[in-house]
Amino acid sequence: MACSRRVPVRLARKQRGKSDSANHGYFVLIVLALLALVSTPAQSAASELKEQTRVAWDSYVRSACLRAEARARESSFLRISDLPERRLHVQAGETLVWREGDGHPATAPHGLIHDWMGAVFIPKATIADVLAVTRDYDRYSEIFKPAVVEAKELDAAGNDDRFSMLLMQKVLFVTAAMKGEYETRYVQVSAKRWYSISQSTRLQAIEKFGLPDMRALPPDQGPGYIWRLYSFTKFEESDGGVYIEMEALGLSRDVPIMLRWLVNPIVEHLPRNSMQATLGQTRDAVLARVSHED
Repeated sequence: MACSRRVPVRLARKQRGKSDSANHGYFVLIVLALLALVSTPAQSAASELKEQTRVAWDSYVRSACLRAEARARESSFLRISDLPERRLHVQAGETLVWREGDGHPATAPHGLIHDWMGAVFIPKATIADVLAVTRDYDRYSEIFKPAVVEAKELDAAGNDDRFSMLLMQKVLFVTAAMKGEYETRYVQVSAKRWYSISQSTRLQAIEKFGLPDMRALPPDQGPGYIWRLYSFTKFEESDGGVYIEMEALGLSRDVPIMLRWLVNPIVEHLPRNSMQATLGQTRDAVLARVSHED
């Protein structure tokens, strides 16, 4: 799952306690953002993931992950550290979200690759506080409501975890629902720095969600809202709190040229708003936990 088989930093030992667990909850953010991104009437027709689309996605993810792992070994660690003004804005309470690349989704044969970054700062928190909240699957439907319908852990073995989520997003008059399984590997760089790598292993669109005859479509078939998901999330404890910075990548079917005038505004604004909202929800949950402990 990682960029390469050899991970050049110390792996964290798996702990069953919530306060010492690795991050999985931030994978919710990717799913919500991508559901919002492509859940439009222009995408409602049935489709199927093509081999050349998958190959392009694998190549893009491999390059992005190699860059992220290399950055995780550098002294600056976070991307926002390269721009002190941006880091100050985040530390002051602003949730920043921006698109990677040239400001547009990367094109792939019959598909689009969406690459977004987000950063948030949680004051008076430790990494243990953050991980305790993001690992609390039983509260996902409360923390990330109404988009998270259900979530649960499937397996935990050493540094690798598997979990499932059912998510729903309404955009205009389209209701998009996605049932998925995911895996996460987490790495502790130092006492104050962690990162996690997450990816989808099985995604199924839910047809007629909420109706008596709803059903899960086979993987890689359906409207093409989301074909694949991948994320690289970093956690840094400093300045009296925790910075969280995540790069979220998603693969969807392409948008027909004649319909891009309708879809492009949604492509730009909805994922940004979704990421900001989800980061904010996580911050609120962590702050509530810290306040309760005090």
